[in-house]
Amino acid sequence: MEIERGAGKIAKCLRLMLKDKPGHLASVTRAIADKNASIGDIHLVRVGRTHNTREIVVYVDSDQQFEALVDAIANLEGIIVEDVIDLVHQVHEGGKIATKSRVRIETITDVRQIYTPGVATICKDIQRTPELAYKYTSIPNQVAIVTNGTAILGLGDIGAVAGMPVMEGKAVLFDYLVGVSGVPILIQSHDPQVIIDTVLNIAPTFGAIKLEDIKAPECFEIEETLDASLNIPVMHDDQHGTAVVVLAALLNATRFSGLMLKQSVVGVIGLGAAGMGISKLLLSYGVKKVIGTDLVQEANDRLTAAGGEAGTLDLVMKNSHVVIATTGCPGLIKPVMVRKGSVILALSNPNPEIAPELAMQAGASFAADGKSVNNALAFPGLFRGALNVRATRINNKMKIAAAQTIARHAEENELVPSLLHPEVHKEVTAAVERAALESGVIKHWD
Repeated sequence: MEIERGAGKIAKCLRLMLKDKPGHLASVTRAIADKNASIGDIHLVRVGRTHNTREIVVYVDSDQQFEALVDAIANLEGIIVEDVIDLVHQVHEGGKIATKSRVRIETITDVRQIYTPGVATICKDIQRTPELAYKYTSIPNQVAIVTNGTAILGLGDIGAVAGMPVMEGKAVLFDYLVGVSGVPILIQSHDPQVIIDTVLNIAPTFGAIKLEDIKAPECFEIEETLDASLNIPVMHDDQHGTAVVVLAALLNATRFSGLMLKQSVVGVIGLGAAGMGISKLLLSYGVKKVIGTDLVQEANDRLTAAGGEAGTLDLVMKNSHVVIATTGCPGLIKPVMVRKGSVILALSNPNPEIAPELAMQAGASFAADGKSVNNALAFPGLFRGALNVRATRINNKMKIAAAQTIARHAEENELVPSLLHPEVHKEVTAAVERAALESGVIKHWD
């Protein structure tokens, strides 16, 4: 499971021709409000003699709601719906990423420097001194984003190619937020060994490996094997990126509620990739007790082996000061199950295990859903920091440092800061670098 997926809203753009008289734009905004939609950007596209054309971005919960909104606006006097633009499909046309050269070619001399015969000198230098690959190639700034498409968003096993837009999105965030080159790698196989062998064979191309949207339990074997076999960082984002941001959220949520996180009993409902990653990081952080529950016995056994305790849903709800749910089952937690004074993070998107307002009404001291808990707060700085110091792995000390930094940058009454906070990724990078150096996971060349 991933927690990073926004609020489940659909963004559409309406191109409208409006009579150039007072009140017509106001009638459109009233119609949008009447249909329980939200307004985004409004742009003036064209000014005519009697009419103006504007593009208005609206956010809706379903296609049916949007169709009703369009009908309502079309029936307004003085308003003509010129076009409906699907912003999501529009931005994906042609893909979201491309490989670009960092050098300019203007003369044949330029070609001779970047290709033959000049490049032969660099090849020979690297042959003699392999470490020079980290100076003269793109390897140290490239991260493979590897998926087999078995756990894409909340869509499940839709295949690696159908998951490519998600991998491209991760690559865009890598580039924009921390200047890392993310390269999607699609592997059409359910066999963990095929994925392991493929990544081992392509690993020399990359400074790190980011595993993405690979379902449990296969994801555990794949990550553990690759992490043990490679001397570059390997991280399954669904487990550890999620865990970092959840720990950051809990540091603030427990502070709001007057609880001490390390002295609290934390219950985790759902022990898939996200639930297990959260449980392991909380135990590493020093949480007194983690109790988890899952319908799959193998998942419960995995938690026990990691130092947690397994129990029933009822046991978790009755005994936990903090409850984290990552099940994908809306409404799983009933108000009557909420322990008075507890903190509840129901993180499944778009519909949580219990709505925060219901949890608060039932006696929780603090409750939130997954809309503001975004993985992209963690993975860019984690990988940037690891790459900067040539770390061989991303360990728990680095993850905890990232979580503490993210928590500190939250504004008042926020669980975590905005994904686009101007300083958070730079500060997470620096914290990860320090933690890597302190924990001694730095590459040493022979």
